[in-house]
Amino acid sequence: MVKCSECGYENIDGLDYCDGCGAKLPVAASAPAGGAPNGGAAPTPSEASAAEPAAPAAEAGAGGAAAPASEAPTGEITPPPAAPTPAVEPAAAVASAFKAKLQIVRGEGKGQELPLDEGNNVIGRWDPETGAFPEVDLDKYDPEAKVSRKHALLRIDGGKITVEDMGSLNGTYVNRQPRLAPGTPVELKSGDEIIIGKTFLKLVVDPIS
Repeated sequence: MVKCSECGYENIDGLDYCDGCGAKLPVAASAPAGGAPNGGAAPTPSEASAAEPAAPAAEAGAGGAAAPASEAPTGEITPPPAAPTPAVEPAAAVASAFKAKLQIVRGEGKGQELPLDEGNNVIGRWDPETGAFPEVDLDKYDPEAKVSRKHALLRIDGGKITVEDMGSLNGTYVNRQPRLAPGTPVELKSGDEIIIGKTFLKLVVDPIS
């Protein structure tokens, strides 16, 4: 119902003029559901511009052209590429900073000096029939054959010198201590005495200047 503002008469919906006094009826305050405001009239330009949300400032570029929207940050930080790992050079063999030798101090050939090489030095007697070719050959200093063909192994490895018995018949002794167990290295120092059969040997170590 539409109430006349002049006489107060209540008119049915849809009338433009009052049935009681003929006055112009007021326009309905609210439009039907889904209808346009102001009785179905199209919104004015000012109303339309007010209803539209303002464009983000970031979209406006120079000269009014729209600038591309930047990508939203994801919160993840991309690490820089890892530097290549340098190739590891193989460690060079450590050479001894000294020269070593055995000096016969008792037995045949007293005073003779027998040089030693870096690495393995087999002490024994040279015998081609059995394939014995020791680095330290005591054959001519052992007339009684008390030295086995492969009697002992003296090894120089970097700054370390060791000796071990190789299962000899008459044994190997260091500084007149009990007989060495075969295959058990004992560390030596300059001046130590090694007994091979009836030959007494002294280890002499000279630093390389």
